[in-house]
Amino acid sequence: MHTTPGDFNRLQGVLADADEPLTAREIYERLDTSDDESFENPHQVATVLGRRARDGEVTVIAEQPYQYEISDA
Repeated sequence: MHTTPGDFNRLQGVLADADEPLTAREIYERLDTSDDESFENPHQVATVLGRRARDGEVTVIAEQPYQYEISDA
């Protein structure tokens, strides 16, 4: 899977528009609704967000299923 900085920007936009943390599937579905073809499945969304969480840009809420939100850093 090859992602670009623009891919994270799209995920960030979905999370910024949300009133609450979202799961990777919820984020994927919102991207899919807007005809975004960068991600083939929710697992790819989770992978990108997990990488950004290591840098502190995203907060992962470790429940089942995991939820994601933009960090307040």
